[in-house]
Amino acid sequence: MRTVVSESISLYNIVESQSDELVVSFNTDLTVQSAGRILRDLNDTIRSELPRQLILDLVRVSVIDDYGALVVSELRNLIEESGGIFQIRNTQPEISPILNQFDFNRISTVAPLKGKTSLNFFVRTGEMTLERLFNLRYMVSFLGSVTMALIHVLLHPRSLRVNDTISLMEKTGVSALPIVGLISFLLGLVIAFMSSLQLEQFGANIYVASLVAVAMVSELSPIMTAIVVAGRSGSAFAAEIGTMRISEEIDALFLMGFAPTLFLAIPRVLAAIIVVPLLTLFADIFGIFGGLVIGFSLLDLTLNAYIRQTLEALTLFEVLWGLSKSVVFAALIAWVGCLRGFQTRGGADAVGNAATSAVVTSIFLIILFDSIFAVVRSYL
Repeated sequence: MRTVVSESISLYNIVESQSDELVVSFNTDLTVQSAGRILRDLNDTIRSELPRQLILDLVRVSVIDDYGALVVSELRNLIEESGGIFQIRNTQPEISPILNQFDFNRISTVAPLKGKTSLNFFVRTGEMTLERLFNLRYMVSFLGSVTMALIHVLLHPRSLRVNDTISLMEKTGVSALPIVGLISFLLGLVIAFMSSLQLEQFGANIYVASLVAVAMVSELSPIMTAIVVAGRSGSAFAAEIGTMRISEEIDALFLMGFAPTLFLAIPRVLAAIIVVPLLTLFADIFGIFGGLVIGFSLLDLTLNAYIRQTLEALTLFEVLWGLSKSVVFAALIAWVGCLRGFQTRGGADAVGNAATSAVVTSIFLIILFDSIFAVVRSYL
């Protein structure tokens, strides 16, 4: 056994026994005046000794404040981190209430960290199934809520927030027109160029106009326009409503007597349904113009011949078919964006996750419903 007297004006004594036990006897009160020096010296000593057990003898300590409690807490954490045992003895009655608040009188050891238990296949499958079923139930419930709100707007037109709807139409449609036009133009140009490589072998360059017109109007323009709107407006809908959800603005609207679906979702759904078909029409024009550039510059087709062949290939059915698909896609984009926004829970990262989920889900549903349209058309 050895005894060490501290150099910090005899603030404490240290006694180390043969059983790897370190006893610290304080010679002064544990207050703000002594806490800093005691903690600094003992921290170095304990880290170098690493005893199996640390005992604090408080027989001479009659006053302890918050800083003194911090010293005791730090020493306990230090010894427990190394796997040792912490104990306090000879506590004076006047300081016992403070120590009891922090549960310093317990004898404790560090509990071994338990590794994360991996769930078996059946448990994971069950959890995923229940989560998907709950999500599906919420989706059906929200779809019903949106449908009832649309019926209410049709019966009571004054309940619609017209100014907000017009503003959302501008954001969804007018702001998206440049990028939709550019993508459609390049798409029509690429289709015309690639198809000309094959049709030119048979001297059928004139049919490039037919191919571009039918492909753009019936398939590519509705899909590409919907994907662009999903990336721009669908994510914006989810982020806006998600931010209102986590900031409890939606709860405030509900308490004030407003229907959140009617107040927030319906203007976005109507705005998308109105402007997305118009964007699709512009996409048709830009796509056909892109094919015209290739036909006029590379295929030696005259302007009149290209336009005449385009008009012969297009029918009213093709135009209406593409517009009908764009209406369905618009409803899906707005519905999914609002759905993910209302589902948002948590903090700022949840808003980003909601926007990402809205885009991914919208694109999946767009492709899915386009496939359904293709199957339906095959039977018409």
